[in-house]
Amino acid sequence: MIYGRLDNVDLEQATLPEAVLEGLRFLKETNLENAPEGRIEIDGDRIFASVQDYDTRPAEANRPESHIRYFDIQYVVSGEEAIGFAPLNAGMRAVEDHAEERDILFYDTVAGETSLMMPAGSYAVFYPWDVHRPGCAVAEPGKAVRKVVVKVRVEATP
Repeated sequence: MIYGRLDNVDLEQATLPEAVLEGLRFLKETNLENAPEGRIEIDGDRIFASVQDYDTRPAEANRPESHIRYFDIQYVVSGEEAIGFAPLNAGMRAVEDHAEERDILFYDTVAGETSLMMPAGSYAVFYPWDVHRPGCAVAEPGKAVRKVVVKVRVEATP
């Protein structure tokens, strides 16, 4: 997992993998406040983005998830949310496996989960070895969030 602020990318670019930088450049160069909800093509199925508008919910209302073929760059355009995260441990078993059709696995519980506060302008990179629980309320549920999730195929990493 990597956490950062989009306005610091120029300072941090030497420390980030090129595939992550590709996604962050898209986020920096695109007017995301006015982008329509839905999928935005960046480089076919290798890198694409999804613009999402939703209200935060209590953490227990959101399911922890992981991915196999893609890693996520989750960027909060406006609002704020908490994202739970933890390492994917060998003993963890998915309760719903949609890996083939949607590249997502869901879990009931996650040992050692920590909350990451995501104010507007922040991003987090979640790799296939990370479990994450997005869309959680920071203080009270129902706060509007605009988020962009850039999906980067794992084979795209150097």
